[in-house]
Amino acid sequence: MHTVVLTKGVPDFREGQVSFDEDGHLERGKTPTVMNPNDRPALRAALQAKVRTGGTVSLMSMGPPGYEDVLREGMEAVYADDCYLLSDREMGAADTWATAMTVATGIQRLADTPDLVVAGFKTADGETGHTGPQTAYCLGWPLVTHVTSLDVDAGAGRLRAERLVDGDASEVETVEAPLPCFVVADPEFEPRYRTASHRLVHKDLREATQQRAENLEDHLTVWDHEELNLDPDYIGLDGSPTIVAGVDPIPKAPAERDATVVDGSRASELEPVLSELTPYAAGD
Repeated sequence: MHTVVLTKGVPDFREGQVSFDEDGHLERGKTPTVMNPNDRPALRAALQAKVRTGGTVSLMSMGPPGYEDVLREGMEAVYADDCYLLSDREMGAADTWATAMTVATGIQRLADTPDLVVAGFKTADGETGHTGPQTAYCLGWPLVTHVTSLDVDAGAGRLRAERLVDGDASEVETVEAPLPCFVVADPEFEPRYRTASHRLVHKDLREATQQRAENLEDHLTVWDHEELNLDPDYIGLDGSPTIVAGVDPIPKAPAERDATVVDGSRASELEPVLSELTPYAAGD
Protein backbone atom coordinates (compact mmCIF):
# COMPACT_ATOMS: atom_id res chain seq x y z
CA MET A 1 0.00 0.00 0.00
CA HIS A 2 1.25 3.46 -0.90
CA THR A 3 0.05 6.54 1.01
CA VAL A 4 0.85 10.13 0.08
CA VAL A 5 0.42 12.86 2.67
CA LEU A 6 0.40 16.52 1.67
CA THR A 7 1.93 19.27 3.75
CA LYS A 8 2.76 22.92 3.34
CA GLY A 9 5.00 25.55 4.84
CA VAL A 10 3.12 28.61 6.09
CA PRO A 11 4.33 31.98 7.38
CA ASP A 12 5.31 32.03 11.03
CA PHE A 13 2.78 34.59 12.22
CA ARG A 14 3.95 34.38 15.82
CA GLU A 15 6.63 37.04 15.44
CA GLY A 16 4.89 39.17 12.82
CA GLN A 17 7.85 38.82 10.46
CA VAL A 18 5.76 38.45 7.30
CA SER A 19 7.06 40.16 4.15
CA PHE A 20 4.99 41.31 1.16
CA ASP A 21 6.14 42.79 -2.14
CA GLU A 22 4.82 46.06 -3.56
CA ASP A 23 1.91 44.21 -5.22
CA GLY A 24 0.80 42.65 -1.94
CA HIS A 25 2.11 39.16 -2.71
CA LEU A 26 3.63 37.19 0.13
CA GLU A 27 7.43 36.93 -0.19
CA ARG A 28 7.92 33.41 1.12
CA GLY A 29 11.68 33.52 0.66
CA LYS A 30 11.90 36.44 3.11
CA THR A 31 9.33 35.13 5.59
CA PRO A 32 10.04 32.61 8.37
CA THR A 33 8.27 29.35 7.56
CA VAL A 34 6.80 26.62 9.75
CA MET A 35 4.78 23.51 8.98
CA ASN A 36 1.07 24.20 8.60
CA PRO A 37 -0.33 23.15 12.00
CA ASN A 38 -3.52 21.77 10.43
CA ASP A 39 -1.44 19.21 8.52
CA ARG A 40 -0.48 17.35 11.68
CA PRO A 41 -3.74 15.33 11.83
CA ALA A 42 -3.07 14.27 8.22
CA LEU A 43 0.43 13.15 9.20
CA ARG A 44 -1.01 11.12 12.06
CA ALA A 45 -3.58 9.51 9.75
CA ALA A 46 -0.94 8.55 7.17
CA LEU A 47 1.32 7.13 9.87
CA GLN A 48 -1.54 5.05 11.25
CA ALA A 49 -2.17 3.63 7.77
CA LYS A 50 1.49 2.66 7.45
CA VAL A 51 1.70 1.05 10.89
CA ARG A 52 -1.53 -0.90 10.62
CA THR A 53 -1.53 -1.75 6.90
CA GLY A 54 2.13 -1.69 5.90
CA GLY A 55 3.53 -0.29 2.69
CA THR A 56 5.17 3.07 2.18
CA VAL A 57 4.42 6.73 2.82
CA SER A 58 5.51 9.62 0.61
CA LEU A 59 5.43 13.25 1.75
CA MET A 60 4.67 15.91 -0.88
CA SER A 61 4.70 19.69 -0.79
CA MET A 62 4.71 22.62 -3.20
CA GLY A 63 6.92 25.60 -2.38
CA PRO A 64 10.38 27.18 -2.54
CA PRO A 65 13.61 25.28 -1.77
CA GLY A 66 13.43 26.47 1.85
CA TYR A 67 10.58 24.01 2.39
CA GLU A 68 13.16 21.27 2.90
CA ASP A 69 13.06 22.01 6.64
CA VAL A 70 9.28 21.51 6.59
CA LEU A 71 9.72 18.23 4.73
CA ARG A 72 12.33 17.05 7.20
CA GLU A 73 9.97 17.77 10.08
CA GLY A 74 7.17 16.01 8.23
CA MET A 75 9.33 12.98 7.52
CA GLU A 76 10.14 12.67 11.20
CA ALA A 77 6.46 12.97 12.13
CA VAL A 78 4.97 10.57 9.57
CA TYR A 79 7.98 8.24 9.24
CA ALA A 80 7.93 8.87 5.48
CA ASP A 81 10.01 6.75 3.13
CA ASP A 82 10.60 9.60 0.67
CA CYS A 83 9.71 13.23 0.00
CA TYR A 84 8.69 15.23 -3.08
CA LEU A 85 8.97 18.99 -3.49
CA LEU A 86 7.23 20.71 -6.40
CA SER A 87 9.20 23.89 -6.83
CA ASP A 88 10.09 26.64 -9.27
CA ARG A 89 9.22 30.29 -9.93
CA GLU A 90 6.42 29.44 -12.34
CA MET A 91 4.49 27.85 -9.45
CA GLY A 92 4.78 30.95 -7.24
CA ALA A 93 1.80 32.98 -5.97
CA ALA A 94 -0.64 30.20 -6.86
CA ASP A 95 -4.16 30.23 -5.46
CA THR A 96 -5.86 27.03 -4.31
CA TRP A 97 -6.97 25.99 -7.82
CA ALA A 98 -3.54 26.40 -9.41
CA THR A 99 -2.00 24.66 -6.39
CA ALA A 100 -4.45 21.76 -6.67
CA MET A 101 -3.69 21.23 -10.36
CA THR A 102 0.05 21.25 -9.68
CA VAL A 103 -0.16 18.87 -6.72
CA ALA A 104 -2.52 16.51 -8.58
CA THR A 105 -0.04 16.39 -11.44
CA GLY A 106 2.76 15.62 -8.99
CA ILE A 107 0.73 12.73 -7.58
CA GLN A 108 0.07 11.40 -11.08
CA ARG A 109 3.81 11.70 -11.84
CA LEU A 110 4.67 9.14 -9.15
CA ALA A 111 5.89 5.78 -10.40
CA ASP A 112 2.97 3.96 -8.75
CA THR A 113 -0.55 5.28 -8.29
CA PRO A 114 -1.08 5.84 -4.54
CA ASP A 115 -3.84 3.98 -2.76
CA LEU A 116 -4.49 6.87 -0.39
CA VAL A 117 -3.78 10.60 -0.30
CA VAL A 118 -4.26 12.47 2.97
CA ALA A 119 -4.36 16.24 3.48
CA GLY A 120 -5.07 18.68 6.30
CA PHE A 121 -8.40 20.46 6.30
CA LYS A 122 -7.06 23.99 5.73
CA THR A 123 -3.91 26.08 5.82
CA ALA A 124 -3.09 28.76 8.37
CA ASP A 125 -2.29 31.31 5.65
CA GLY A 126 -5.35 30.78 3.46
CA GLU A 127 -8.07 29.33 5.72
CA THR A 128 -10.17 28.31 2.69
CA GLY A 129 -10.08 24.52 2.99
CA HIS A 130 -10.23 24.32 -0.82
CA THR A 131 -6.93 22.71 -1.82
CA GLY A 132 -7.66 19.17 -0.61
CA PRO A 133 -11.09 18.84 -2.25
CA GLN A 134 -9.88 20.56 -5.43
CA THR A 135 -6.93 18.17 -5.68
CA ALA A 136 -9.29 15.21 -5.31
CA TYR A 137 -11.43 16.72 -8.09
CA CYS A 138 -8.40 17.03 -10.38
CA LEU A 139 -7.52 13.39 -9.69
CA GLY A 140 -11.12 12.25 -10.18
CA TRP A 141 -11.00 10.29 -6.90
CA PRO A 142 -13.59 9.76 -4.15
CA LEU A 143 -13.26 12.34 -1.38
CA VAL A 144 -13.95 11.90 2.33
CA THR A 145 -13.63 15.02 4.51
CA HIS A 146 -13.61 15.79 8.25
CA VAL A 147 -12.23 12.31 8.96
CA THR A 148 -11.71 11.52 12.65
CA SER A 149 -11.08 7.76 12.40
CA LEU A 150 -9.80 5.62 9.54
CA ASP A 151 -9.52 1.92 8.70
CA VAL A 152 -7.99 0.80 5.38
CA ASP A 153 -8.42 -2.66 3.86
CA ALA A 154 -5.80 -2.61 1.11
CA GLY A 155 -6.61 -6.18 0.05
CA ALA A 156 -10.26 -5.38 -0.53
CA GLY A 157 -9.41 -1.98 -1.98
CA ARG A 158 -11.70 -0.08 0.39
CA LEU A 159 -11.56 2.21 3.38
CA ARG A 160 -14.00 2.89 6.18
CA ALA A 161 -13.94 6.24 7.93
CA GLU A 162 -15.76 8.07 10.66
CA ARG A 163 -16.34 11.70 9.79
CA LEU A 164 -17.94 14.70 11.42
CA VAL A 165 -21.19 15.81 9.79
CA ASP A 166 -20.83 19.42 8.70
CA GLY A 167 -17.85 19.68 11.03
CA ASP A 168 -20.08 19.10 14.07
CA ALA A 169 -18.24 17.10 16.74
CA SER A 170 -21.57 15.96 18.22
CA GLU A 171 -22.65 14.13 15.05
CA VAL A 172 -20.53 11.44 13.39
CA GLU A 173 -21.26 9.21 10.41
CA THR A 174 -19.47 6.14 9.07
CA VAL A 175 -18.75 5.99 5.35
CA GLU A 176 -16.99 3.60 2.99
CA ALA A 177 -15.14 4.40 -0.22
CA PRO A 178 -13.07 2.52 -2.80
CA LEU A 179 -9.33 2.98 -3.20
CA PRO A 180 -7.65 5.07 -4.45
CA CYS A 181 -9.26 7.66 -2.24
CA PHE A 182 -8.55 11.19 -1.03
CA VAL A 183 -8.99 11.87 2.70
CA VAL A 184 -9.08 15.23 4.48
CA ALA A 185 -8.23 14.69 8.15
CA ASP A 186 -10.11 16.70 10.74
CA PRO A 187 -8.25 18.28 13.69
CA GLU A 188 -10.16 15.80 15.89
CA PHE A 189 -8.39 12.84 14.24
CA GLU A 190 -6.56 10.62 16.70
CA PRO A 191 -4.58 7.53 15.60
CA ARG A 192 -5.55 4.18 17.05
CA TYR A 193 -3.02 1.40 17.59
CA ARG A 194 -5.05 -1.46 18.97
CA THR A 195 -2.46 -4.23 19.29
CA ALA A 196 0.99 -4.70 20.78
CA SER A 197 2.33 -5.53 17.31
CA HIS A 198 1.17 -2.14 16.04
CA ARG A 199 3.04 -0.40 18.84
CA LEU A 200 6.18 -2.41 18.13
CA VAL A 201 6.00 -1.53 14.42
CA HIS A 202 5.54 2.10 15.40
CA LYS A 203 8.73 1.97 17.50
CA ASP A 204 10.77 0.28 14.75
CA LEU A 205 9.61 2.77 12.11
CA ARG A 206 10.53 5.72 14.30
CA GLU A 207 14.12 4.56 14.69
CA ALA A 208 14.55 3.94 10.96
CA THR A 209 13.03 7.29 10.01
CA GLN A 210 15.31 9.33 12.24
CA GLN A 211 18.24 8.12 10.16
CA ARG A 212 16.49 9.03 6.88
CA ALA A 213 15.54 12.49 8.10
CA GLU A 214 19.17 13.29 8.92
CA ASN A 215 20.01 12.67 5.25
CA LEU A 216 16.89 14.17 3.68
CA GLU A 217 18.64 15.02 0.41
CA ASP A 218 19.12 11.31 -0.30
CA HIS A 219 15.36 10.76 -0.14
CA LEU A 220 14.13 14.01 -1.70
CA THR A 221 12.93 14.44 -5.29
CA VAL A 222 12.39 17.98 -6.63
CA TRP A 223 10.23 18.51 -9.72
CA ASP A 224 9.78 21.79 -11.59
CA HIS A 225 6.95 22.64 -13.98
CA GLU A 226 8.85 21.30 -17.00
CA GLU A 227 9.39 17.90 -15.40
CA LEU A 228 5.69 17.83 -14.58
CA ASN A 229 4.83 18.94 -18.12
CA LEU A 230 2.76 21.85 -16.82
CA ASP A 231 1.91 24.91 -18.91
CA PRO A 232 3.00 28.07 -17.01
CA ASP A 233 -0.21 29.78 -18.16
CA TYR A 234 -2.25 27.39 -16.01
CA ILE A 235 -0.21 27.32 -12.79
CA GLY A 236 1.20 29.84 -10.37
CA LEU A 237 -0.06 33.42 -10.48
CA ASP A 238 -0.99 33.31 -14.19
CA GLY A 239 -3.17 30.24 -13.66
CA SER A 240 -4.92 31.54 -10.55
CA PRO A 241 -8.47 32.84 -11.08
CA THR A 242 -8.59 34.31 -7.56
CA ILE A 243 -8.20 38.09 -7.45
CA VAL A 244 -6.94 39.59 -4.18
CA ALA A 245 -8.44 43.04 -3.63
CA GLY A 246 -5.94 44.01 -0.95
CA VAL A 247 -3.63 42.82 1.78
CA ASP A 248 -3.09 44.31 5.22
CA PRO A 249 0.48 43.47 6.26
CA ILE A 250 0.94 42.02 9.71
CA PRO A 251 2.99 44.45 11.83
CA LYS A 252 6.34 43.19 13.00
CA ALA A 253 6.63 42.34 16.67
CA PRO A 254 8.84 44.52 18.87
CA ALA A 255 12.47 43.50 18.88
CA GLU A 256 12.50 43.07 22.65
CA ARG A 257 9.84 42.02 25.12
CA ASP A 258 9.78 42.17 28.89
CA ALA A 259 9.34 38.80 30.57
CA THR A 260 9.11 37.74 34.17
CA VAL A 261 10.29 34.26 35.10
CA VAL A 262 8.03 32.59 37.67
CA ASP A 263 8.90 29.55 39.76
CA GLY A 264 5.68 27.52 39.66
CA SER A 265 6.63 25.54 42.75
CA ARG A 266 6.53 28.65 44.97
CA ALA A 267 3.10 29.95 45.94
CA SER A 268 4.50 33.38 46.74
CA GLU A 269 5.53 33.86 43.12
CA LEU A 270 2.23 32.57 41.73
CA GLU A 271 0.06 34.97 43.74
CA PRO A 272 0.97 38.07 41.64
CA VAL A 273 0.26 36.09 38.47
CA LEU A 274 -3.17 35.09 39.80
CA SER A 275 -3.94 38.67 40.73
CA GLU A 276 -2.96 39.82 37.24
CA LEU A 277 -5.09 37.22 35.42
CA THR A 278 -8.20 37.24 37.62
CA PRO A 279 -9.75 40.38 36.08
CA TYR A 280 -9.47 38.86 32.60
CA ALA A 281 -11.16 35.66 33.78
CA ALA A 282 -14.04 37.79 35.04
CA GLY A 283 -14.43 39.38 31.62
CA ASP A 284 -12.86 42.78 32.34
